Amino acid sequence: MVDLGLDQPDAQRFLWAGNGEPHAMRRRLILAKYGPEVRKLYGYDHATAWQVIGVMLLQVYMAWLVKDWSWGAVLVASYFISGTANQNLFSAQHEISHFLAFRRPLYNKILALASNMVLVVPVAVKFREYHHDHHLFLGIDGGDVDLPTVLEVGAVGSLAAKLAWGLVYLCIYGLRPLIVRPKPPSAADAVNWATTLGFDLALLYFWGLKPVAYLLIGSLIGGSLLHPMGGHLLAEHYMFEKGQETYSYYGPMNALTYNVGYHNEHHDFPQIPHTRLHKLRRIAPEFYEPMYQHHSWCWVLWAFFADEKVGPWLRVHRLRKEGAAPTNTRFSEYGGLYAVWRRLACSDPEPFAPGVAGEAGPGAPAGTPVAEKLTPAPVLKERPTAAQPVLGGLAQKPVLTRRSAAMAHGRNGSSEENTPPPTSR
Repeated sequence: MVDLGLDQPDAQRFLWAGNGEPHAMRRRLILAKYGPEVRKLYGYDHATAWQVIGVMLLQVYMAWLVKDWSWGAVLVASYFISGTANQNLFSAQHEISHFLAFRRPLYNKILALASNMVLVVPVAVKFREYHHDHHLFLGIDGGDVDLPTVLEVGAVGSLAAKLAWGLVYLCIYGLRPLIVRPKPPSAADAVNWATTLGFDLALLYFWGLKPVAYLLIGSLIGGSLLHPMGGHLLAEHYMFEKGQETYSYYGPMNALTYNVGYHNEHHDFPQIPHTRLHKLRRIAPEFYEPMYQHHSWCWVLWAFFADEKVGPWLRVHRLRKEGAAPTNTRFSEYGGLYAVWRRLACSDPEPFAPGVAGEAGPGAPAGTPVAEKLTPAPVLKERPTAAQPVLGGLAQKPVLTRRSAAMAHGRNGSSEENTPPPTSR
């Protein structure tokens, strides 16, 4: 068993949740209300395969094209073209890992291996394995390898450390699972390595070093926090509203990333292809509209680098996947809209029992604080109007100004521990 250092002081900087995995609970609520409509969205979409093939061909063409360019031009193209295209293909790995491009799993695996070749580094097989764990063990140390480790929390604090960590984020993302949750290599891994490295060697032999550098730099930069598309790597699960574990983004960059921004919707129903996630939101708006949403991945990156309160510690952790019964009941009573009470003016000042937004619970690391002290939600100037639809006593999200959002987060001169960063309103 790997020692994750949960007895270290830095582990207390995480928010420890008492409720169970939120997406499974909200999935049950949505299916109970909209089951037949939602199930019609399940399946696959060949459009994903065509987009992946198109981007692959673009990258092969560009690799051939840059072989005669100057190194300066290669570096510029690597950032703007290869970084964007390869982040698109990383996002494709995410979509294909759920077998959403074809009906047969084998065809999805072949597409993942083929699209992995232009990424230079073999990732397809192990990403699929570890990404399934991320869904199954969301927020559980040792299960969800997407969680930054205690070591990272202690090391990444200053701007210089954030820049260094952000530059090599893809390397850390790839190495962390091998340390936290090591898995034995398989025959599929061998095929993945053989096809990817064989493609790399063929490029090097026939076209030279520049095409390989173009693709490799594109992967490293596109998968870093120094590229605009890398903003989704933080936006998906970094806690920008206390108690909310997953965040959606509905902006234009979804067109380049297979709608990975619809992240709450995806975690609720990973069997729905990206081309239909907007329909899920349309069917069940009361479950998604009231939650905090990101409007800019670039703003997320800016907040990470510019705000000292933002760092790898802004993640929700839990000790048990199933959570505690009282907190799960309260979660369901409020329609799965965790943390919304902090932002909306409602009659119940404490709609969550202790633990839903962060009670450490039995078995928590020694010294783990109750990260969320339940106090009456502040009354916002933008009160919900009577015309707004209501779910479980909560009106849908009003439009917040930066000032009122700051008040909702308790940042009006407060030094509260684990205070989330400014909102992007």
